[in-house]
Amino acid sequence: MRIDVIFYLIFILTIISCNKLDENLNTNDNNDTSDDTNNNLECDSCIFSYEFEVITLGVGPEGEIVDEPKVPAALTVRKKDSIHFSGIIGIEIRGETSQYFDKKSYGLETWDREYNDIDVSIIGFPDEEDWILYGPFSDKSLIRNKLIYDLSNKMGRYASRTEFVELYINYDYKGLYIFMEKLKRDKNRINIQKLDQGDIDENLISGGYIIKIDKSDMDDGSYTDYNSFPSNFDINGNLDGEKKIYFNYEYPKPGIIHADQKNYIKNYFHEFESALASDQFVDPENGFRKYIDEDSFIDFFILNELSNNVDGFRLSTYLHKDRDEKLMIGPIWDFNLSFGNADYCGGERYDVWLHKFNERCPGDFWNIPFWWDRLLEDQKFVDKLKLRWNDLRSNTLSNINIIQMINNYYTFLNNETDIVEKNFYKWRILGIYIWPNSFIGNNYDQEINFLKIWIENRLNWLDDSINNL
Repeated sequence: MRIDVIFYLIFILTIISCNKLDENLNTNDNNDTSDDTNNNLECDSCIFSYEFEVITLGVGPEGEIVDEPKVPAALTVRKKDSIHFSGIIGIEIRGETSQYFDKKSYGLETWDREYNDIDVSIIGFPDEEDWILYGPFSDKSLIRNKLIYDLSNKMGRYASRTEFVELYINYDYKGLYIFMEKLKRDKNRINIQKLDQGDIDENLISGGYIIKIDKSDMDDGSYTDYNSFPSNFDINGNLDGEKKIYFNYEYPKPGIIHADQKNYIKNYFHEFESALASDQFVDPENGFRKYIDEDSFIDFFILNELSNNVDGFRLSTYLHKDRDEKLMIGPIWDFNLSFGNADYCGGERYDVWLHKFNERCPGDFWNIPFWWDRLLEDQKFVDKLKLRWNDLRSNTLSNINIIQMINNYYTFLNNETDIVEKNFYKWRILGIYIWPNSFIGNNYDQEINFLKIWIENRLNWLDDSINNL
């Protein structure tokens, strides 16, 4: 990186007097960072918001922030009049379909003065370098992702930590955003063993891995031996059928993962699916339970069915395997098209099974694996699912608790602050169809009321449907 560019960035950081930037460009404010950490981790019902100011070195309306590469910028984080963080970041546009929205989402990395990645804590979140600024747009409730992630964490299943923020880029107000963790291997995120290229002997090769069912990340959208491996079974559980699921290497990344490690995790998935598809799939020693953490699959099923997330089970679906451990599914990810916010393939309905998506939408390219129908053929799995569902309905997933969470978000965003008003003044989309809205409210209250009514209807339907499996 050119020295003059670095000096120019430091100059920008210095001259913005209103930011009161600290001389140390990657520091947390000592006066309040510890309080943030304690509040965020100990106050289960507290809701916060922060101001995120991004100043780039580019020009133009977005400071030439693009979808790769990340451009250098200065980030300042405030809560009221206190600076909570100031430092250098790299920032880029992220997402697939959402990139076509006027309101962009962003990925960012925290950098040192030489533009090297550096782990830091921002607003009390555990130290890391990779972060996301998610901009809800088609989700006019603004809270679908935060709601489901908070519910997952309350259930004891890690999901990205989230906080409301208001984003400014080059002094241009961008509206309400959700600051959140990017899913990756980390002791405070997906907590699995580090797997180096040389870890290929039998004592090390069993983990950790992160695999994702998703669209290909190749530029041409293709699935190849480089970035993925296919299931040996089709979506109906038939060996060597036509419609197959592809599993993407997420960690270790393509180009880094060793050939022996590829073979190990491919064989593990094949053995799991073979056991599940076999006539002896419920065998206590050699059936599917030999390979998967059953409880994680039950919770993943519940969260996706609760929300009728049209992408659930088939896209943005993470699985991970730690060393010497069984395969786990999760964390959950990407629920902006959930809770009735999709006008295709039954996404608007509260009275359909999500895991039957292949039947509802047979023409879709990305399908749900045969796993879920097969698991529900096992009475022990069904019994455990019923027990877990009914237990959760008495506390975390009760109507009262979920509606109260929504009311708390609403009160903070709409009554205690003017964030909702400012966001929809910037983005005048209330009363307008934004793909793939199934409901178009004329105001924010209508959007929130639709969400609450849909959830209550869904909960009641699932009570009957799960208990009658």
